[in-house]
Amino acid sequence: MESRRATRRAQNNTFQGQSRHSCWLVILACCVPRVAIIALLCSLPPFLSSSAASGSRRSMAATAPAHKRRRLSPGPTPLQPPLDALADELLFLVLDRVAAADPRALKSFALASRACHAAESRHRRILRPLRADLLPAALARYPSASRLDLSLCARVPDAALAAVPSGSSSLRAVDLSRSLGFGAAGLAALATACSDLADLDLSNGVHLGDAAAAEVARMRKLQRLSLSRCKALTDMGLGCVAVGCTDLRDLSLKWCLGVTDLGLQLLALKCKKITNLDLSYTMITKQSFLAIMKLPKLQVLTLLGCIGIDDDALCSLEKECSKSLQVLDMSHCQNITDVGVSSIVKSVPNLLELDLSYCCPVTTFMVRSLQKISKLQTLKLEGCKFMADALKAVGSSCVSIRELSLSKCSGVTDTELSFAISKLKDLQKLDITCCRNITDVSVAAITGSCTSLISLRMESCSHVSSGALQLIGKHCSYLEELDLTDSDLDDEGLKAIARCSNLSSLKIGICLRISDVGLTHIGKSCPKLWDVDLYRCGGISDDGVIQIAQGCPVLESINLSYCTEITDRSLMSLSKCTKLNTLEIRGCPRVSSAGLSEIAMGCRLLSKLDIKKCFEINDVGMLYLSQFSHCLRQINLSYCSVTDIGLLSLSSICGLQNMTIVHLAGITPNGLIAALMVCGGLTKVKLHEAFKSMMHPRMLKNVEARGCVFQWIDKPFKVEVEPCDVWKQQSQDVLVR
Repeated sequence: MESRRATRRAQNNTFQGQSRHSCWLVILACCVPRVAIIALLCSLPPFLSSSAASGSRRSMAATAPAHKRRRLSPGPTPLQPPLDALADELLFLVLDRVAAADPRALKSFALASRACHAAESRHRRILRPLRADLLPAALARYPSASRLDLSLCARVPDAALAAVPSGSSSLRAVDLSRSLGFGAAGLAALATACSDLADLDLSNGVHLGDAAAAEVARMRKLQRLSLSRCKALTDMGLGCVAVGCTDLRDLSLKWCLGVTDLGLQLLALKCKKITNLDLSYTMITKQSFLAIMKLPKLQVLTLLGCIGIDDDALCSLEKECSKSLQVLDMSHCQNITDVGVSSIVKSVPNLLELDLSYCCPVTTFMVRSLQKISKLQTLKLEGCKFMADALKAVGSSCVSIRELSLSKCSGVTDTELSFAISKLKDLQKLDITCCRNITDVSVAAITGSCTSLISLRMESCSHVSSGALQLIGKHCSYLEELDLTDSDLDDEGLKAIARCSNLSSLKIGICLRISDVGLTHIGKSCPKLWDVDLYRCGGISDDGVIQIAQGCPVLESINLSYCTEITDRSLMSLSKCTKLNTLEIRGCPRVSSAGLSEIAMGCRLLSKLDIKKCFEINDVGMLYLSQFSHCLRQINLSYCSVTDIGLLSLSSICGLQNMTIVHLAGITPNGLIAALMVCGGLTKVKLHEAFKSMMHPRMLKNVEARGCVFQWIDKPFKVEVEPCDVWKQQSQDVLVR
């Protein structure tokens, strides 16, 4: 009797162990590919991978004599937890796949058992808390996290940073670029707790000054630091950083208006390892420019909008300047002429990218000087005026370039563009946006000479015919990005473009001649599309959108604004695109809450939603969003049929940061106040001017103290949606004027 009971207990234990392991296999089979399941099976205890052998052993034991059965009966053996038998590398691979499909799935995984909880704690590397007061608990829960992203916390007080546990050695990066409320005391606590910090982003810290910079200087191991828009920073604060953080590689001082040549010279003296330096809109002049250019490892220098950089500064460069510089951005430097540009190219022989957008007129003298840069691959001349034969000189002098930007340039003609393109055999990216004088001649030259193009932008090239646009699909089959916004494109053109099977981004807004027929060709032939712009394409309907949704499973962003014929059928089809994160359906009066509810349930990664002038969307749609769209960050509700109930339900989304609720007739001041008080993560709210007098000033101050900025809009109430052709004609009339 005792032997039989022992046998039954052993069999029950084995069965329970098999049940537990089988449960794990079922869970993982829903989330990971078959290869990972096979690998998991190989790492499980032997009785699962050899169930047939164990079954044969049990049958032999049943037929054997009693004394032999007693010897063969196994005693209770401890079961090894399945996750403990799995290597961390394989387990983390599985969790990465789970997170890629649905980031919230990791939370469900962590709740399955203690082993899952511990595994998910070891796996997570990035922390993104919703509130600053959750920071200590989050760091304790995830001790292996290396990056702390506080971009969802509108306000981070010093006390929150002081609560970071001392000795948080795993943290290497902290992002405070969208947070307010902290100062020198908080940064001092952060420097004490995270001695190994290598990456710190303090962008938009308009309240941070020299005292805060002095605390940053204590972080000796910093390699990347962003102080963009820290307008209170002066040379004293920058000097502290330069002396304390000598290991810096990447530094941004964009819009640091208090920084002058004195601080920049000290920076160049102390931080010799800098490779990437952004000095946009600073007061840099000739005095410190030479010292910066001598940095031995400098590779990227951005001087956007530096009015102190002129021809005198560029001509003062000596031959001993660093030869490591590869990217130079001098766009919007209005005091530079072709003389200065011709001078600086002598000192940067290894330059790969040069940006002179909105800088100076392009002359043949300036372009020919670029011959000295034999390795030049990217040339950006947006908004520049081309003098006679200058564009031809680009083709003759810059034969190695692979990317050319001529967006909004004047003086670009068919003759010169065709000649230049014929010389640039290796060109892969071309931007001729708003070059309104080019015609079919230029397109024929582009498609005939540049068959290896992967990016072509030609928005508002209104003199190019639909027949010429067909040449793009016939000859440029490697295209990945194509922008034909506001062109004469028709269905035949889309049929030809459908040959570009590698397309990932297609922008064909304001193309009034395309229909569902053309979109059907795209949907069937371009499965890699993730970004589609159909803004004001009045000729399309549900059938075309359904083809795009069915044929493009990796779709992440789609703009259907003012496509007035689409209905809930389109939204229901798009709900199958599980990676969709941006949906713009502004001015689509035939969509309703029924379609929006499908989007909310199917597209769990939705982060940006524009439903302005969708009059049939009401509180029901908001309830579904609050229940399923936990990743929502930005929404425009203007002119919808949402009331206080819907607005309050929407405010329960913890990560919501940006709301536009202009002309929302269904809400009351009390409902709006309640929603603003509940939604603690808001950073920007656009409201109609009329609400300002209805809301108590103390309430507004309380919301602003949390880091929210109010923008008051005074626009007239306008319900009508203009037909696409009428709107386009009005836009053209404005351009003519």
